[in-house]
Amino acid sequence: MREGTPSTIYLKDYQPLPFQVDSIELRVELAPTSTKVSSRLALRRRSGAAANAPLKLDGKQMQLTRVAVDGFELRRSEYQVDDESLILSSLPDSCRVEIDTLIDPEANTALEGLYLSNGMFCTQCEAHGFRKITYYPDRPDVLSRFTTTLIADKADYPVLLANGNLDDSGDSEDGKHWARWVDPHPKPAYLFAMVAGDLSRVSDSFTTMNGRQVALEIFVEHENVDKCAHAMTSLQKSMTWDEQTYGREYDLDIYMIVAVSHFNMGAMENKGLNVFNSRYVLASPETATDMDFEGIESVIAHEYFHNWSGNRVTCRDWFQLSLKEGFTVFRDQQFSADMGSATVKRIDDVRIIRGHQFLEDSGPMAHPVQPDSYIEINNFYTVTVYNKGAEVVRMLHTLLGNSQFRRATDLYFARHDGQAATVEDFVRCMEAVSYTHLTLPT
Repeated sequence: MREGTPSTIYLKDYQPLPFQVDSIELRVELAPTSTKVSSRLALRRRSGAAANAPLKLDGKQMQLTRVAVDGFELRRSEYQVDDESLILSSLPDSCRVEIDTLIDPEANTALEGLYLSNGMFCTQCEAHGFRKITYYPDRPDVLSRFTTTLIADKADYPVLLANGNLDDSGDSEDGKHWARWVDPHPKPAYLFAMVAGDLSRVSDSFTTMNGRQVALEIFVEHENVDKCAHAMTSLQKSMTWDEQTYGREYDLDIYMIVAVSHFNMGAMENKGLNVFNSRYVLASPETATDMDFEGIESVIAHEYFHNWSGNRVTCRDWFQLSLKEGFTVFRDQQFSADMGSATVKRIDDVRIIRGHQFLEDSGPMAHPVQPDSYIEINNFYTVTVYNKGAEVVRMLHTLLGNSQFRRATDLYFARHDGQAATVEDFVRCMEAVSYTHLTLPT
């Protein structure tokens, strides 16, 4: 294979990482061309892992300035580093690894990882963006509890956001300020997010089915502050529906949406801090159509529903992508059907399958909902994975019926909460409640 030729990733080759990352503490000193990232990893060797197995951390487009293990700084000869990884050998079964890096967000034109756009720092980490922020096992089956401290110039970046609950914040004498966010729920790196910029905030709240008060906040560019009412109402409807239909209660003290015109993706379900392109949030009755309002409601719901189907229970590897996306598309389809006309919604969903997914299946991009290999993961985000995946879930729902399907999803969320699951895990829960053997379609 020629140097630089992409390699093929195979499902059959999956192996768990030798180490579990119990927690990661991030300190990010934001600057347009020289952001300093300090990470502190609490590591524990997995049961059954070889005693001499090294730890390989993913990392790209950054300058490594320091590595330490249990407080002792390593010499250059004591680790291996190249353009895509940092390898640490002879680690004890339990240790703390400290890594300092420098990155250049302004030069990050790929808009993957941490980047600076239109005067705002933002992240996009799915699927492999976190490795451009710091060295880390950037794979969905490594779940860790994140604590993130952001430091930035207060005048230029008055809003500092990250995943989880705001633990503390303050000002520095040098004109900077800081905020520390703590996410108590373990998550993979692809769900990490942080935002720093000059944004307006629209606030409301939601009371959960167990009486917890959740702060709801939407952050937008200043000129758009009057266009968020429909998005906020859609979020509250989504939270109510998920409680009533799936028994899923929100699990943090705050739920935040950042909606800006220069976000390069459509929307992203980062834990507690969703980032949207503004077209999926902003709506004014004077200019928006009924289709605009319905689209916003659907996308807001989809990203919120990921809090359980994708975040609390995530996917073991990217071959399981439809486990979170197909299942969540099915859930947002159910929600939209309940909010409007079920018949019209079903016609729209079938039109997408027939008009787009059938074409994909009949051409060179044809692939199963769960393929056995891929070369570039970003090419795997397709109508087959999302919409055909939703149809597979719909078939399971039809086979089991609404009551048994609900019991099966309750079992799935309870059995795999805080874990990285597989499509087979999902189907086993369906089999467990229905006493039926189910063969997975491809």
